[in-house]
Formats: sequence, structure tokens, C-alpha cells
Amino acid sequence: MIGYIRGEITFKSPAYIYIEAGGIGYQVHISLNTYSKIEKLTEVKLFTYYYVREDGHSLYGFFDEEEKTIFSALIGVSGIGTNTARLILSAMVFEEVRMAILQENVAAFAAIKGIGPKTAKRIILDLKDKMVKDSGDMAISVHSIDNTLQDEALSALIALGFPRQTVIKVITEVLKSNQDITGVEDLIKKVLKQLS
Repeated sequence: MIGYIRGEITFKSPAYIYIEAGGIGYQVHISLNTYSKIEKLTEVKLFTYYYVREDGHSLYGFFDEEEKTIFSALIGVSGIGTNTARLILSAMVFEEVRMAILQENVAAFAAIKGIGPKTAKRIILDLKDKMVKDSGDMAISVHSIDNTLQDEALSALIALGFPRQTVIKVITEVLKSNQDITGVEDLIKKVLKQLS
């Protein structure tokens, strides 16, 4: 098993890159989220998932180890192949995928091309227990808050110039430790304290 690969990027596209390591050029399939993080880099370390099937072998790369973990969980769901999992991780960052599963947000998955409501429900059904286990009691607090509240806070904080992924992480932490939040202003103020 190849855990990660580090080397020079010799070719780059939003779908895959070539990394030269030890004189060998590896073709590594990536998500749009990983591409956005490596777009300006010439050397990179990517966590990898080596996928083997009868008609070929493929190497998938992830800038964050958490994205690799989510990818691995998604392809374990019946009907979700590597391309669909990569599509999901191109449409949402890994924290958004985790939150959508914990919140049983069928619409978030169904909005992605090629995923219908049945497949979205299967993803949630198959992975919710795993996400709850990995996230502890975060699921309880996240599920009890209206999705619109989180979306509004996220949009506002991104508009203020904070990085999307950082904001998602802090919103999750704030909701976990403050289950009495009811308004978007309250949530934004608490998140800003953490970000400053």
C-alpha cells in the first residue's frame, strides 16, 4: 500500500497530475478541492489511495488525510465508485461531506450530478454511524441546529475573507460546545472570537 507520495509536479490538471518521485512519473487522480490547494505548487506531498480492479490500477491523491478517509468511506458504499466519490469531494470539502451525513442532508448529495435521492440516502444510512463514532457527540449538536443557520454564517464569514475550510471547522467546534445557539448573529460572533 502506498501511504503518500512526495515529489515534483510535472503535469497538472483539475482531474489528475503527474508527480515525479524517484525517477518515476506517477499519474495521480485528484479532486477539485485538492487541485485548488496545489494549483500554485511545483512540489507536493499527497496522501494516496491505491485502487485495484480487474481492468486496471489507479492512484488517487489527497492534500488532506481527512479527505482520503472520507473518500475511502464513500467508495465502501454500494453504488459509489471512485469517480462518484471524487465528484462528491470536488463539489464539497470533506467537512461539508461529514456534516451533510451527520445532518442527514439528502439534498446536499442529491444536488451533485449523478447522485439521486436513493443513493444520497444510502450514503447517509451507511456512513452516519461511522461519522458519529469519529465525531463523538458533535452529531447531536449539529443535527439540532437548522442547516440554514450554518449556511448563513458560513456565507457571511467567507464574505469577510476567512478561508472556507477553516470556517467550517470552527463552526462545527462552536456548535459542539454551544448547543444553545439559536441565531445566526450569535453563531457568527462566537466563531469570530475563535478565528481572531
